[in-house]
Amino acid sequence: MAQDYQTELKAFQESYLFEASGETQKAIAALKKVYRENSYEINLRLGWLSYQAGLFTESLAFYNKSINLKPLSIEAKFGYIYPASAMGNWDQVVNQYQKILKISPNNTVANHRLGLIYYGREEYDKAYKLFEKVVNLYPFDHDALLMFGWTNLKMHKVREAKVLFQKALLNTPGGSSALEGLDKTF
Repeated sequence: MAQDYQTELKAFQESYLFEASGETQKAIAALKKVYRENSYEINLRLGWLSYQAGLFTESLAFYNKSINLKPLSIEAKFGYIYPASAMGNWDQVVNQYQKILKISPNNTVANHRLGLIYYGREEYDKAYKLFEKVVNLYPFDHDALLMFGWTNLKMHKVREAKVLFQKALLNTPGGSSALEGLDKTF
């Protein structure tokens, strides 16, 4: 057993060294030598490396294996989002963000990014709830204030939008998006 661990450790070390030198295919090959279907760590790492190599379908498969092995893993779900978004599979991306938020409702990255998707889809009521949560958790976060401001403006909540753009400008004086938004509240 100790021998198996040492072999696996060496494969991970080689994988990281190959990745650092830009040799992604060799990094993948190093891990495939010790591949075990039931290894969360190997599948997760191969998901990342496959994504880096542009092998998006393979990446999704490895991330899926990781998710199946550790259903509460947020890192595997975030990993899955990279190749899914690269392939334009936005419904899969939304699904993963929703699964993350079921596990960790206050995860600000998932709330913000899902809010951006809904905003882009002009589903402002859904975006509103997500950006509101982020602003409540991080009341002085520039990006959250900005997106919550724009969402309020799109929902014709002009007074609320104005306050949010002003707060965003306190964080980043001269911020062009906040200035543009503020301009639209007058």
